[in-house]
Amino acid sequence: MAGLNVRSVLVTGSNRGIGLELVKQLLGKSNPPQWVFATCRDPEGARGQELQNLVSKHPNLVMVKLDAVNPASIEEAARRVEEQLDSSGLNLVINNAGIFSDVSLAMVDSKEMLDAYKTNVVGPMLVGQAFLPLLKKAAQGSRQKGLSCSKAAIVNISSVLGSIERVSEMLIKPAISYRCSKAAVNMLTRCQALTYAEDGILCAAVHPGWVQTDMGTQEADLPVDESVRGILAVLPALSEKHSGSFWSWEGKTIPW
Repeated sequence: MAGLNVRSVLVTGSNRGIGLELVKQLLGKSNPPQWVFATCRDPEGARGQELQNLVSKHPNLVMVKLDAVNPASIEEAARRVEEQLDSSGLNLVINNAGIFSDVSLAMVDSKEMLDAYKTNVVGPMLVGQAFLPLLKKAAQGSRQKGLSCSKAAIVNISSVLGSIERVSEMLIKPAISYRCSKAAVNMLTRCQALTYAEDGILCAAVHPGWVQTDMGTQEADLPVDESVRGILAVLPALSEKHSGSFWSWEGKTIPW
């Protein structure tokens, strides 16, 4: 984590699981960001209690209401973050919010598929659009050459289950809506990388592993703190040549 020197970072879906652990480990760095924006749908609700406790201990942590399937909520969150940052930009956006449903191809219906796409694909797309002006400002104000996560970046939390090349290595029956939506967010990442490169913004997708969270269940083989340590070690290693690529939490490239 020593190499990730960001002034400001925003994490979506940060009230539990990987998102919450990202916030905790960013705050625990020896050189923590000046601002960590932790977003979730209901910051004042019961599910936001752990974040609320962290806010009382860390003056650089700001809770922001953001519903990834609500464009108005995303735009309002961007305005709130802009006000907090005053005249500076936002260095890093981590699109972590997502949903998972273990439904097979035989049983999935249109609502199930559309819900997955709205949250897992449309959400990251809209967040990227809404925070683009702040990311551009960070890139323009940086003295760094090339692209990096410390300068300006969008990181989309994806999954190896969305790798088309690796479908034959895994059972295809379960989680069809999740798999398809993560394949789509991988394409979104490539498109963002190609489009936003001229603005000095790096874009990458990261597979966090099968993690012991509410979504991954306790049957998963990877503790959440280990996964997040890996993710935060990968990010500072990414440069211009890695923009638009797909990485594992262990720092290995994953085929699309």
